Amino acid sequence: MSVSYGVLSTYPPTPCGLATFSRSLVDALGSPEDVVGVVQLVDGPEEVTHPEVVHQWVRGSAEGAAGAAAVLDRHDVVVVQHEYGIFGGPDGADVLEVARRLSAPVVLVVHTVLVSPSARQLHIVRELAARSAAVVTMTRTARDRLVAHYGLDVEAVTVVPHGAAPGTAVASTHRVRPAQQRPVVLTWGLLGAGKGIEWGVEALDQLRDLSPRYRVVGRTHPKVLEHEGERYRDALVERARRTGVEDLLEFDARYLPPDDLRREVDAADVVLLPYDSTEQVTSGVLVEALAAGKPVVSTRFPHAVEVLGSGAGLLVGRQAPGAIAQGLRRVLTEPGLAEAMSAEARRIAPQLLWPAVAQQYRDLAGQVLSARVLAGV
Repeated sequence: MSVSYGVLSTYPPTPCGLATFSRSLVDALGSPEDVVGVVQLVDGPEEVTHPEVVHQWVRGSAEGAAGAAAVLDRHDVVVVQHEYGIFGGPDGADVLEVARRLSAPVVLVVHTVLVSPSARQLHIVRELAARSAAVVTMTRTARDRLVAHYGLDVEAVTVVPHGAAPGTAVASTHRVRPAQQRPVVLTWGLLGAGKGIEWGVEALDQLRDLSPRYRVVGRTHPKVLEHEGERYRDALVERARRTGVEDLLEFDARYLPPDDLRREVDAADVVLLPYDSTEQVTSGVLVEALAAGKPVVSTRFPHAVEVLGSGAGLLVGRQAPGAIAQGLRRVLTEPGLAEAMSAEARRIAPQLLWPAVAQQYRDLAGQVLSARVLAGV
């Protein structure tokens, strides 16, 4: 049975993780049988650069919600990507106007699940969930939070992992770094306060004998750049200078296309996720690192705790340069550890690749549509 999917989300060329996620899902869902149309959230009218974008919803526009709903309703199933910050209105409340107008069944994908949401944030997620035929989270932690803190029925929430590009999967053996080559520690993604990169910078002072290259790859988040400029990046440069490790720190302030990013990841000996957050239930960077078979050193944010427990990474304390340095030193020097971590990452990787993830969305859409037929809708 062919199915048409309407997807509501930010979308490239918008440089954000949600846009990248949605593009990857759309590419994986599309097939000769199935059709995908994207309603793209934008700050102002933009040139459409991808043929799958069938409509643009300009935030704050008077008839924006009605127009978006009308286009989405032309599809069999509507996939709503939810983050509070991407929709207009307080806490992104404008998305409710779309949900109230839709007749097509909705699959709600919840990307952020706060432990202590405000009353309005709680109301938004609850109403969206109530108006959806299915709710998706990307981790068991997020599902458990929706049950414990938002009052959702556990049977109503399906866990489908964040996807990774098949091209990031590596060969069956760990890449051995030549003895004379400096080890590469990689952190990538959009920059902004909360990424914890300052703790990785301070950790370098305790790794001087290994002469690592700490590569921080990614542009500053557009919203951060708009309000603060390059304050965070400049502070990292100054911290490196004060700590005396500026020769070990390398910035690449570009938003890299997939092939260039793949080369960066392939060249890394270990991926460092030094995030400050205790709330983050989903990390695309973490999934991509695992799919590439890379050892990971990460702070104990929820997604990392959930997926690294079987041995694909080391968990360290937040805002703890000493613990980060110790974790990196173990990966870079302890015989057999990096190889064992890479092997476990490769074991996990197949279920994280986009073709497998998209199939779970297809299966869920099939269940939703079958339930409507049985209900006579």
